[in-house]
Amino acid sequence: MKSKIISAALAAGLAFSLSAGAAVASDKCKTPEAEWQPQKALQQKLESEGWKITKIKVDDGCYEVYGTDAAGKRMETYFDPKSFAVVKSSPES
Repeated sequence: MKSKIISAALAAGLAFSLSAGAAVASDKCKTPEAEWQPQKALQQKLESEGWKITKIKVDDGCYEVYGTDAAGKRMETYFDPKSFAVVKSSPES
């Protein structure tokens, strides 16, 4: 009997963990798509700042940019598609 209670508690905990994980995995950028600026505008902005762009794609509701920044570092950077503010940036691996 005791093992059934423990098993039920563990199953309930696992179910809660999975549902909480799904909530955390939401989009980084929340801007409605109708308010986004074109990817080309972001590319032109970054290139005018000295970036060399390899690829721009949409990921987690953001523009994800792969390229080399003005300092020559290979970067993977997420930008808000409305303001072009940096959401997350890290060296490309």
